[in-house]
Amino acid sequence: MRLSTRNQLPGKVVSVTTGEAMAVVKVELDGGQTITSAITRDAAEDLGLAEGSVVTVLVKATEVGLAVE
Repeated sequence: MRLSTRNQLPGKVVSVTTGEAMAVVKVELDGGQTITSAITRDAAEDLGLAEGSVVTVLVKATEVGLAVE
């Protein structure tokens, strides 16, 4: 599959927490960092996401914000 998204990060699912409508998926990237994605529960089920699933995290954003105290 070819995608226009340039930020593609390989990793493995470490947890999937499902709610009524949404799922929170934590992915450990190949470099050891963890990234969290909130997707619909239906999408998580359609993709068959579970602990240990090998995935590619796709990041496409027009804005990234940072804050410090």
